[in-house]
Amino acid sequence: MPKQKFQKYRINEIRLNLDETSEIIPKKIAGKLKISQNTIGSYEIVRQSIDARRKPKIQWVYTIDFFCSLKLNLPFAKERIYLPPKANLSKDKQIVIVGFGPCGIFAALTFAQMGYQPIVIERGKDVDARTKDVQSFWSEGKLNPDSNVQFGEGGAGAFSDGKLTTGINDMRIFKILSEFHYFGADEEILFKQKPHIGTDVLKIVVKRIREEIIRLGGKILFETKLIDFTVEGEKIKAIHLDQKGTHLTMSCDKLILAIGHSARDTFRQCLNHNVAMVQKPFSIGTRIQHPQNLINMDQYGDPNLAQKLGAAEYKLHAKSQSGRGVYTFCMCPGGEVILASSAANQIVSNGMSLHARDGQFANSALLVDVRMGDFANENPLAGVEFQEYWENKAYDLQNKYELLQSDIPSFLNSDLASVLPDFAKSAILETLPILDKKLLGFAGESALLLGPETRSSSPVRFIRDKSFQSNIKNLYPAGEGAGYAGGIMSAAVDGMKVAEQIISEIN
Repeated sequence: MPKQKFQKYRINEIRLNLDETSEIIPKKIAGKLKISQNTIGSYEIVRQSIDARRKPKIQWVYTIDFFCSLKLNLPFAKERIYLPPKANLSKDKQIVIVGFGPCGIFAALTFAQMGYQPIVIERGKDVDARTKDVQSFWSEGKLNPDSNVQFGEGGAGAFSDGKLTTGINDMRIFKILSEFHYFGADEEILFKQKPHIGTDVLKIVVKRIREEIIRLGGKILFETKLIDFTVEGEKIKAIHLDQKGTHLTMSCDKLILAIGHSARDTFRQCLNHNVAMVQKPFSIGTRIQHPQNLINMDQYGDPNLAQKLGAAEYKLHAKSQSGRGVYTFCMCPGGEVILASSAANQIVSNGMSLHARDGQFANSALLVDVRMGDFANENPLAGVEFQEYWENKAYDLQNKYELLQSDIPSFLNSDLASVLPDFAKSAILETLPILDKKLLGFAGESALLLGPETRSSSPVRFIRDKSFQSNIKNLYPAGEGAGYAGGIMSAAVDGMKVAEQIISEIN
């Protein structure tokens, strides 16, 4: 008897009731296709999501890659294989990466795995020391401007929910998820529709990735700040650093700026060197907090289902009469609202969740579109100045590091409303009843507004060509700070793409 040949197929909409386990997936596939279960070989869960639209009948919904000995009228399974670039291993080029958030981490890891020895410059501390600084800030109001929620190993994402969702479609995504899993994240991130790591696990993961980069020959210089760079013949020649008060000059053949959206001093350095950049729209608003049980009840119809399905999430949007969009962003189930300042006398809010998402409250950003016409002038950094104005105003109202807060009935006349532009305040008030119809209780008595929320994304976009270089050659602005990403995954992808491009140039 000739051996059976198995082909790998992909099938969508395999549904399981909540009392059914994934072990019956082959049976479900066979039933849907009306074939014998014996013809189905191994399978892999590609995507898992929840369909709660027909409460109380809530179902798991799967996309499955499976092997079958029959010829089926189904699409072949897509290979999720990342093919790295070919490397020449020319090590005479000094590759420097500024910033060790997701973009810098995955740029450095790509180089190191390909045999190069990147040097990473990070103004903040390693994640353990950084966590102590953050805790000190929260408990005592002692802000370290270089080691805080925004700066340090792991970037801003290290004190967030660790969301791994993204709107982009790129072959590198599964590679990134696989690396996160290899270095300690739960296997579920490989197939969950809305994967997350949680800030507690993410800290462990980034530390292990750093150790791997070093093991492969890379260097990570913490508490080392880029203070200037030298340009000759419109090319990067050297960088100038401050390392715990000591001035260092380092030659540099390739410089990746993976600086994040809050590195305003570096933005200004770049502008002083005529690095091409333009204004970019972003958003402003508040965080909104609710009891997690309220969200669970609305989304599942039964708050107890959260024990099986996990803390419920939401994503809402509306449009005000002015045409400005109002939307929720960075929703943190079972999380908390945190103070996220990175410079003196500024108030900034953000949301954070642990992996378990088992806190009593849910929160998300409640944001309004900011347009470039809202800025005071045409300076490329006018958006930065816009953010700083409202952050400073929030601090000046109370002269201490503390989030402003208000319930919804009192919002209009609150201190919190006074540190938002009029267009944002009015758009939020106008659309809250609309959002409440989409999620019952969203604008109810238990809702609490905290803020301001000013750093949804970078207010700047660096101009770069097809090779990812700026007008200053060998300077590669990348990630969220450069205006080319909006979260952990897209930033990591951009870091990998830039690294791959540099490897191709070296070859």
